[in-house]
Amino acid sequence: MLLKSKIFGKGSDVLIVLHGFLGMSDNWNSFAKKIDNQGFQIHLLDQRNHGNSFHSKEFNYKLLSNDLKYYIDYHQIKNFSLIGHSMGGKTAMMFSSCYPNAINKLIVVDILPIYYKNDYQNILKALKSIDLDSIGSRLEVDKALSSSIESPSFRAFLLKNLKRISKNELVFKIDLNIILDTLNEVEKALPIDLYFGGETLFIKGENSDYINNQNFKSIQKIFPKSRLVEVSNAGHWVHAENLDNFVEETLLFLKS
Repeated sequence: MLLKSKIFGKGSDVLIVLHGFLGMSDNWNSFAKKIDNQGFQIHLLDQRNHGNSFHSKEFNYKLLSNDLKYYIDYHQIKNFSLIGHSMGGKTAMMFSSCYPNAINKLIVVDILPIYYKNDYQNILKALKSIDLDSIGSRLEVDKALSSSIESPSFRAFLLKNLKRISKNELVFKIDLNIILDTLNEVEKALPIDLYFGGETLFIKGENSDYINNQNFKSIQKIFPKSRLVEVSNAGHWVHAENLDNFVEETLLFLKS
């Protein structure tokens, strides 16, 4: 099935962006608007089980990579640059290994192709505990989540998954049961035979521990033309926490 997307800009250079876990294309609107006059046609995709794209009980990085291949074939995109954040970064790395000739340049944001154990199970359980039948506003949902999720900005990120279907009725865009059942696939390392020989930029947030010098060195044989840059005053959500510096590093790489 075809992934849903938003397309910004009318440039000749195609740039595809893949969001992270529990995210969606909307998370990248500000980035796209910031660079849509830089000669790019920017495709912000909703990956399966996220945003407005289709739901499926089948979920792994090979399937996510194939979803992207189907998307570019449908839109007759022959060559493009690719940005992936977190889960989307793993999809991007998998795709670049499977279809290297389609990729011009690759940007991976605050993730490596290794195993990560996260606290998402508790977050998903907190979301599941919300009784949307008795709650009619995002403010009420936010208040209900505040006891288990302290960060207001992270709650705001999660609440973008809410959709209003009537004046007093909210639903989640995501299927929380499917997401919970496939959580182990999100955390998994990518295959050991992964390889991409094209130009690759890894971007980490200064305050994030997803990438460090030691684990980055361990993957440089997989991405021999890669380098790592750090964006200051940013954590895991680099593009949201320091958009200006993130855009600067991105354009510097894409236009070099």
